[in-house]
Amino acid sequence: MSLTAAHQAAAAYLADIPSPSKAQYHLGPIPIRMYAMCILAGILVAVWLGDKRWRARGGKPQEVVDIAIWAVPFGLVGGRLYHVITTSAPYFGKDGDPVKAFYVWQGGLGIWGAIALGAVGAYIGCRRRGASLRTFADAAAPGIVLAQALGRWGNWFNNELYGSHTSLPWGLNVHVMDTTTQTAVVGPDGKAELVAGGPFHPTFLYESIWCVGVAVLCLWADRRFKLGYGRVFAIYVASYTVGRFWIESLRIDDAHHFLGMRLNDWTAIIVFLGAVAYFVLSRKKYPGRESSPYLAPAGAELSELPSQESGSTASDDSDAGEGALTEDALVGEQAGEPEKLVTDSEPEPAADAAESEDLDDSDAVAVPAQAADPETASATPAGTASES
Repeated sequence: MSLTAAHQAAAAYLADIPSPSKAQYHLGPIPIRMYAMCILAGILVAVWLGDKRWRARGGKPQEVVDIAIWAVPFGLVGGRLYHVITTSAPYFGKDGDPVKAFYVWQGGLGIWGAIALGAVGAYIGCRRRGASLRTFADAAAPGIVLAQALGRWGNWFNNELYGSHTSLPWGLNVHVMDTTTQTAVVGPDGKAELVAGGPFHPTFLYESIWCVGVAVLCLWADRRFKLGYGRVFAIYVASYTVGRFWIESLRIDDAHHFLGMRLNDWTAIIVFLGAVAYFVLSRKKYPGRESSPYLAPAGAELSELPSQESGSTASDDSDAGEGALTEDALVGEQAGEPEKLVTDSEPEPAADAAESEDLDDSDAVAVPAQAADPETASATPAGTASES
């Protein structure tokens, strides 16, 4: 068989492999939506790998989970907002349904919004743990892009976001889907209807493979060059946007255009330039890698950080030995007694009952100041600082 004949045979075989005819299954009365399962699988992989890399950088176990509790919901909301804003016709256009803007399971999450708002959630989580956001971003970057690789398979189940027509061996036919039942529309012949003009470029597959390559690049570069201060994350962003720009040129789904290009193309260009600029500038300003993943001493949470009051007490402890007599003298003066009542070692020869009683009261106040432990005094305020 000639090479051309083999290519044609492979094309005929692979082009007949359709996308799934169902995007959801049922476990009893519970609907299992495959788009959501792909997103969930990506989140689990991102948290697992991020936790492993965070601990390798000196972080505590399970802290990534604590931060993800903030980052993931913010990211999902941001991704949905970006999609609804940039693809508003199905929701707010003619014959649109605004309620469907909340139907996340039907697909539609913009990665740009997910990363932007997810970073806000991650910042809140890092702040609560006293962790560096840039270090966390470096630890999380390979896992995030692997999550994208898995999440793209949700587009395959939904039969959406495919590319233009192709005659390549891996071209795919796409079903006409009923978004209400999440199943393919059945034609008069009893077969699932296909979108006309196929087979199409499987852009979800292209992006999934690209994302895996970006994850490998991030892991290699981090190990090879000991990157820090957010530069692994910058490599992830810059590398991903290059592939996304190419993939956007293949897609034929409806999208807003500006100056002849899709809006996502412009976003990719701007984000790419920002990532490259950050990588170059941060390398000059912050060479190497952070010695600790925390903004405070390693392992300390914000509630354990010394407050300004405790900092002042600690700075005064160095003078505690020299200033003890002076402080005691002041205590004695406040009690109405002469300074010698506190500092003189010899007792007064004769005193009436009232003076003796006053002397006892003065000593009762002054003695604790003489016996005060500087370490105990400086440690007390730190334990009462509230978590911000």
